[in-house]
Formats: sequence, C-alpha cells, structure tokens
Amino acid sequence: MADELLQRARAGDREAFAELVDPHRRELQVHCYRMLGSLQDAEDALQETLLSAWVGLAGFEGRASVRTWLYRIATNRCLNVLRSSARRPVAATPLPVPPPEPSRLGEVLWLQPYPDLLLDGLPDQAPGPEARYETREAISLAFVTAVQLLPPNQRAVLLLRDVLGYRAREAAELLGLSEDAVNSALKRARVTMDATDTTSRTADGPEERALVDRFVTAFSSQDVEAVLALMTDDAWVRMPPLPFEYRGTEAIRRFFTAIEAHRQQIVNVVPTRANGQPAWGEYLRDPVTGIQHIIGILVIGISAGRVDEIIHFETTLAPYFGLPRTLD
Repeated sequence: MADELLQRARAGDREAFAELVDPHRRELQVHCYRMLGSLQDAEDALQETLLSAWVGLAGFEGRASVRTWLYRIATNRCLNVLRSSARRPVAATPLPVPPPEPSRLGEVLWLQPYPDLLLDGLPDQAPGPEARYETREAISLAFVTAVQLLPPNQRAVLLLRDVLGYRAREAAELLGLSEDAVNSALKRARVTMDATDTTSRTADGPEERALVDRFVTAFSSQDVEAVLALMTDDAWVRMPPLPFEYRGTEAIRRFFTAIEAHRQQIVNVVPTRANGQPAWGEYLRDPVTGIQHIIGILVIGISAGRVDEIIHFETTLAPYFGLPRTLD
C-alpha cells in the first residue's frame, strides 16, 4: 500500500502524497516545536518540510522509511532557522510599572506554549530503543526551555537520540555528520540537560487538582499571600517575551506587590492545558462595553504538591487553545 502511494505521489498525485505524509504531520510539528520553542515557527518549518518533500519526492530512494526521510528534512529545516539571524520578531506588552529587580533576565524570549489539543492528534508511535525521555517529559515547558539553551547541532542530536530514540548511526545519517561527531555532541548536550530540572510538571491526581482549584481562586482574586502559600520556596515566575524572571518567595512577592495596584481584577479564567500542564486563558471585562477580553495565557507547573512555576504568555496563540478573544 505504501509503495503504491509512493508511486502515485511521484507521478504527481497530490492526494496520494497527502495520504503518505499526513500520518506523520503532527509528530513532525511537535519535533519542530522542540527544536524551535515556538509553535508558530514550528508550523512554518512543517509547511516548508512538506513542500520540500513534495518537490524532492523523485530523489527519495526508499533506503529509509518515509517517516525517517521526513524527519531528516524537518530537522535540517529547523537547523537552518536556528543558524540564521532572522527569528520571528519578539513583541511584548510592557508592564504597567517599572518592574522590580529580577532574579535574572531570561534567555528564551520567543518561547511559546504548545496546546494539549494538538498533542491529542499524535500517532501511537513508540520511541526508538535509544530514547531516554518519556513522551510527556519531552513536551514539558521545562524540557523545551532547557533544549533551547543548547547549540543547534547538540539540540538536534539530543532530540533524535534521547527523545526519538534513533541510534547513533541513524542520527549521523539524518544530520550528515560522522558517528563520532554525533556522540560528542550528545555527550555535551547531556551534561547541560542533566544540570537542568526538566521534570514533567503536570497535575493528574485529586490532590493536584485541588491545588489547582485553590491557585485559580487565589490568583484571580489577586491574593498575593494566598498565591505564595501554594508555591515552593524556589518557584519561578516568567513572562516571555518579556525578559524579567523572578525566583523564590521574596522576589515573587516584590514583583506581585509592585504591579498589584495597576492590575485589573481578572473576572474569568477559562481552563485549558499546555505542554501537559494546567493552563488558563485570563479575561478582563471592558468597563464600557462589558465584554470580556483575553489578556494572556497562564501555565503553571507542579512539584511535590506545590506550584513551582508560573508562566504568563501573550495572547497570540489563543485560537490554537480554543480560547476566544472575547466573552460576553
């Protein structure tokens, strides 16, 4: 069946080509997202990958599977993006007041969340025998953020080897490198990743769900002390694409206190999920029209029964999460 589709596609049958590549479309998008940290950039890279595959179909010799061939194209497309100086412009709504001194300035300003709605479309494709990360951990915001700090080649090698489970020889063929170069890049990438907390920050059990409910109540009512009481002592607050990051109870208290007087009351939160983590769309009511407008997407992480990170994203990706721009 696959051979028949391939022959028809080579003859110019676009429907046959779509049938050939569609089973891999979602996992390729996730791979590009892990490489680039941005859903919008990942979608662009996916479309370029499929176009390149269509144009280059005559050169596909069938020595590897269609899936592996598509991963080769997608990975190299992402590497081209990473090596170019032109990334998607970063635009951010400024804070209403000058922020207090941050714990640090973030390095991954283009980071975007990935909707769980899209993860539901992933095929049941088990990783290869070399994989070190479980699928859920490899989509968490902590993991994706850590990957963005790796140089391009290390990033590609780590994802091919430790997430997708390709053997060293296979990864070398996909990237056009020697096995020694792949093994060296993987060793350096693992050192960086092992020094970073990439634990999956989800909320599955009843205790975690109760924690999420308490957090929503405290955050929506702007009860700073109640929010802090639910957080770990070394929790983070981040706001990409703004660079300011705050770590720990006192730093987070200073931040929330500084902006408290300038925040409007959040009147509604609509639950969703991002990167396997609890998330919400935040809405404010226009005092004139009464219409509620989305102002951000909030994602939290949970560790040891407490919130260990709060990440506030811009509203750009709201439609991907099924979040309307306005509510009556």
